[in-house]
Amino acid sequence: MNPKGKSVAISMDTISLMNANAAGLDIGSEEIWACVPADRDTQPVRKFGTYTPDLHDLAQWLKRCHIETVAMESTGVYWIPAYEILEAEGFKVCLVNARHLKNVPGRKSDIADCQWAQQLHSYGLLNGSFRPEGEMCVLRAYLRHRAGLIEHRAPHIQHMQKALLQMNVQLSQVLSDITGVTGMAIIREIVAGNHDPVKLAELRNPRCAKPESEIAKALTGNYRAEHLFALKQALALYDAYTKEIAECDEEIERQFSVVKPVHDDDLPPLDASDKRNTHSKNAPSYDTRTMMYKILGVDLVAIPGLNASTVETIISEIGTDMSRWPSVKHFCSWLGLAPHNDISGGKVLRSRTLKTRNRAGQAFRLAAQAAGKTQTVFGAFFRRMRSKKGPREATVATAHKIARAFYFMLKYRKPFHNVTSQEYDQFQRQREIRHLQKKAAKFGFALIQEAAA
Repeated sequence: MNPKGKSVAISMDTISLMNANAAGLDIGSEEIWACVPADRDTQPVRKFGTYTPDLHDLAQWLKRCHIETVAMESTGVYWIPAYEILEAEGFKVCLVNARHLKNVPGRKSDIADCQWAQQLHSYGLLNGSFRPEGEMCVLRAYLRHRAGLIEHRAPHIQHMQKALLQMNVQLSQVLSDITGVTGMAIIREIVAGNHDPVKLAELRNPRCAKPESEIAKALTGNYRAEHLFALKQALALYDAYTKEIAECDEEIERQFSVVKPVHDDDLPPLDASDKRNTHSKNAPSYDTRTMMYKILGVDLVAIPGLNASTVETIISEIGTDMSRWPSVKHFCSWLGLAPHNDISGGKVLRSRTLKTRNRAGQAFRLAAQAAGKTQTVFGAFFRRMRSKKGPREATVATAHKIARAFYFMLKYRKPFHNVTSQEYDQFQRQREIRHLQKKAAKFGFALIQEAAA
């Protein structure tokens, strides 16, 4: 808009080139359309296949055209092979979010898409999606695969519960988790052919809350052959996924061993007494907290709400180089934890967090929910925000605070200074008193504190 309020058309010719040696790719499942500047080849737009030899041909053609940086648009996972091959060939690859290009009207073909991507990238108008450094990218792939294995194993636990209920074996009423020590021992004996409730109840772990007599009563059921068959298959699938998860843990531990530490200082011994044992059946078998401490030089698990598995997930998603975010505000905005303001006419019309599938942001939200149950500074903050704005806003606000602490600890390698909920409540009380004093002084009054009777 010009000063008189009239619209002014801006031509691309008036914008200076920032990436003169830029190319654009539109990647599909069976073909790739590539575009280079018109003066680099007699046929600046070409189609390539998606086989590995075709990708190498694409890289060689881009080299002959003196291309240095490539912007690619893709959905799904079709971009990964092209990204890795082009990056290995020395190109600077920029993976563009398809939402940044889809709203431009008049482009209805892959040819036009790659041309538009090349033009925008040459003028520096495209932002690439975040991708961690090489070692962390490998670790991220392993951890995402592990999370998928756990997700696929979960339905088979439900299948075991269903088979037991069809036999009226009420194991879930006497055990909080049928995949615990007692539950798995009983299920394996049932599959092996032992249906005597008294003998099955003798497998009870001493730490089990329910007495042996009640467990025997719950295990008295109608053991029909078809339901036993379903239970046997569900158990076999559960064991198969458990075995794959254990094998994946070995690969993750091996990958951790080759990650170079981001520091060269002598670290003091790790004090793990500040967190109670939160080991679950889905936690890895190796000592994640110690390994992360040696690599990062700071104990991020000391932050309330974070456990070793959550820190492992976050680090694999964001990497160890915090300089990729200019400030903590940029970091929280990328996580989807900072409010997005819709402003028109100088007024904020709406403020909310944008929908995102950022796995690191989701991990911080889970950490906020866990911290809300603790007697720490984040727990007190969560409860105060929940009473004012509700649980959803309290989760986001607390996750934002945890992410800020995470950013500063990892960037400057400063240990976490724990503040109790009582200290936080006292700080908030003093803050409210100062606010009331200023408000009273504004109207010409003064606050007088009465002595306790």
